[in-house]
Amino acid sequence: MTPSELKIIQSRDVFSFSLDAVLLSRFASIPPKGRIADLCTGNGVIPILLSDRTKAAIDAVEIQPRLADMAKRSVAMNNLAGQINVIEHDLRTFPKTAGNGVYDAVTVNPPYMTLASGEANTNEHYAIARHEIFCTIDDVAQACSRIVRPGGKVSMVHRPSRLLDIIEALRRWRLEPKRIQFVHPNRSTEANMVLIEAMRDGKPDIKLLPPIMVYDDKGVQIV
Repeated sequence: MTPSELKIIQSRDVFSFSLDAVLLSRFASIPPKGRIADLCTGNGVIPILLSDRTKAAIDAVEIQPRLADMAKRSVAMNNLAGQINVIEHDLRTFPKTAGNGVYDAVTVNPPYMTLASGEANTNEHYAIARHEIFCTIDDVAQACSRIVRPGGKVSMVHRPSRLLDIIEALRRWRLEPKRIQFVHPNRSTEANMVLIEAMRDGKPDIKLLPPIMVYDDKGVQIV
C-alpha cells in the first residue's frame, strides 16, 4: 500500500496530525524487520506511514483513550493489524510493561510546550498533545533509552527552541545525538521544526543534514 492509499481517522475535537509527523516518518532510520515503538502515537499516523517502509512489528503507544481508539480503527481500516499493535499506556511506565532493550528503533512526536509556556488549551485533547502535562522531554528520553536496544535509533521531531533541552535529556539517558535536520517554512524564514536522531550508547559524532524547505519561493509546497 502506497502512502497516498493510506487512510487516517481524524476528528476536529482532538489533535490531528500535521506535517511534523509525516517528516518524522521519512527521517527516521528504521530496520527492515524487527521491532519498532512509536511513543505519543496520537491517531497512529506515524506507524501507519512507517508500514510502507518496513516489515517490522510496530507498537504504537498512546495515553489518551479516544486517540488510541482512533489509532486502532485506522490500523484496522488499512488492514495493518498484523503489523501494528496500538497500546493505550503512559510512556512513563511503559518500559516496565514492555521490557528493557526490546526495540530496534523508537520514534516519538512528543508535546512541544512546557506548562509554563502560555495557557494550556481548554480542549483537554489539544492541551495534552501540545503541553508537557503527562510527559516532559526528560520523561520521553528516559522511556526511549530504556526500551531501545544498545545501538538502536531514537528519532524525534520537536521545536528548535527546545533543542538544547532535548540534547541534554538524550545524553543524560545515554542517547547520543547522531543526526539533526532543521525544517523551514521557506528559505527566508527561520526553522520552526527540528528532526533529531540519537543512538543508544553511541559515540559522539553528529551530522547536521541539509535543511528542509516546506515551500518554494513562489509559495508552492514542495514537501
